Amino acid sequence: MNTRLPLVTILTLPLFANAEVTYHRDIAPIIYANCTGCHREGESGPFPLSTFEEVSRKAKTVERVIEDRYMPPWHASIEHVPFHDIRRLEKEEIERFGNWVTAGKPEGDPADAPPIPDFPEGWQLGEPDLVVTMAKAYEVPADGPDIYRNFVLPLDLPEDKWVKAVELRPSARSVLHHSLLFLDDSGTARSLDGKDGKPGFSGMGFRKSGSIGTYVPGATPRRLPGDLARPLPKGSDIVLSTHFHPSGKIEEEQTTLGIYFADSPPGRKLEELQVPPAFGRGAGIDIPAGESNYIVEDSFKIPVDYEAISVGGHAHYICETMLMTATLPDGGEKVLLEITDWDLDWQDTYYFAEPLILPAGTVIKSVITYDNSANNPDNPNTPPQRIKWGRESTDEMGSMTLIGVPVEAGDSRMLSRAAKLDQAKILAEVGKELINSRTAEKLPQIIKALDRDGDGNLHETELPPRMKSILLEKLDIDRDNSLNPSEIQTLKDWLENRKAKKEA
Repeated sequence: MNTRLPLVTILTLPLFANAEVTYHRDIAPIIYANCTGCHREGESGPFPLSTFEEVSRKAKTVERVIEDRYMPPWHASIEHVPFHDIRRLEKEEIERFGNWVTAGKPEGDPADAPPIPDFPEGWQLGEPDLVVTMAKAYEVPADGPDIYRNFVLPLDLPEDKWVKAVELRPSARSVLHHSLLFLDDSGTARSLDGKDGKPGFSGMGFRKSGSIGTYVPGATPRRLPGDLARPLPKGSDIVLSTHFHPSGKIEEEQTTLGIYFADSPPGRKLEELQVPPAFGRGAGIDIPAGESNYIVEDSFKIPVDYEAISVGGHAHYICETMLMTATLPDGGEKVLLEITDWDLDWQDTYYFAEPLILPAGTVIKSVITYDNSANNPDNPNTPPQRIKWGRESTDEMGSMTLIGVPVEAGDSRMLSRAAKLDQAKILAEVGKELINSRTAEKLPQIIKALDRDGDGNLHETELPPRMKSILLEKLDIDRDNSLNPSEIQTLKDWLENRKAKKEA
């Protein structure tokens, strides 16, 4: 939780050019406002920072991580648009901490210290409407590579619900770096859970049907404004897509999730505008080994007046920068999100301080860069290897997502239709891959081989994992998690059409 003191308060403390910098008078206000909320008992920080002794003991570490701005965890530029809950130190605050360390970390008079903020204990948003916990704890080893693991939280809701907010409470906060909260209404995630003898499953081979939020340490849980809420359809499971970083000792994680429901459906439907769509599945991501400036860019024209609430991005290890801009119909341009040093460990959703109205005809554009060279310390491969689009953390993805609502509720259908048409580029990319691999010519034989039970349908369990989600998303018209003969014929016709165009 961020309890940042106003900068004017900090700058008016009795600090003069020749005065000694002391902990209680000059450093404690910075620590309380930016660090203690997470670095205290029961929270995500790996060590406490609430007393002179604790801060003095870790002073060199704190100095290093605030100088390179790894801490506090905030990666969005604050130069372009104001956000809620900004966790970013001023340059003067960083210099002041360094001066204190250089001076020998003098304590000063305890009477000069401000009172420690009254941090909330337990649920920060109050008692949730629904609390769900992982059935079994997952053991995170003491060392080794980072771990990406998915955990299923079955809900078995008998009716549709609407989510105002979520609050995630890890049991092993020091090893949990982030968690993405997906929905799965197909049961696929349940079928994968525990198959390797451990809680959860690896990879992203389940069918995501939505999302209800994200968790990163230090982020403040926030209710959606007004009557806005995210859909949580009955029959959906929550899948926690979690990233662990071993801490040096064995930890057991058994995540608990609190869900806050809306009393009634929202008046306007939240619409996520992802650019490029499907985390860049149709962007042809194929990054040669050694390429230090690979660029993925895409744009989307918003057909209706749109009220933007938040913005975020997603990519993997070798992503370097992200930029989303909005070009207005009058030619003016706004920067919606700029991240100049992407870090997979600290993904976040950034809420605008005030909703941004983007008029119909606004073009949002994302530009994402990657560094697949040996000079990138985050490169998962030594030496660098060719990296293509994929669901594993050592593959790559890339997209930026604007979340908001149409200004007029009646425009929701038009906006949703435009977004779905934009996603057609995903199927086009899949078609290109199929045609280039001569799959189209062999499709009848492939379908016959896949149809293991011989009933003429391709069930979800019979589809190749790499193609399953995209084929079902685009072709499964009746939403029964299988492709019937009519839907398979649509695929055949489409591939034949693409092949004819290519040969023309």
